[in-house]
Amino acid sequence: MKKITMIASALAMAASVAVPVAAQADVSVDPQPRNGICEVGEFCLYYLSNRGGSVSDFNTSIPGYGSSQPTCYEFRGPGAGQGLCVWHNAMSAWNRTSHAVRVHRTINYRGGYDLFAAGQYKNLVATSNLNECHLFL
Repeated sequence: MKKITMIASALAMAASVAVPVAAQADVSVDPQPRNGICEVGEFCLYYLSNRGGSVSDFNTSIPGYGSSQPTCYEFRGPGAGQGLCVWHNAMSAWNRTSHAVRVHRTINYRGGYDLFAAGQYKNLVATSNLNECHLFL
């Protein structure tokens, strides 16, 4: 009987250790958090032209940036614009992904847009201070 109890205890301990490891693996699906640093694999919008001011970094398409706090995507990096909503405030971008990305004037990927090839950075033209979403192609 002691042997069965010891085996059951060992199995219960092993199961409790395995659960946190599995949960931790799920967290690593998004290795680049929105931290205000434009890292490889991210599309980044800047508050000012020529990649100036605060940055907002993304690793997926966003159908709408949101127009007001507290529910908008904001500029997180240091510099001018930090804490402001991205909506209608970005003037330049850097595409550090392997995909083309379009920045659109209207939510849900509609309206005029600026196209960024993989690795490209430039000032926004059609969507400068009129940007509402972006789409990874």
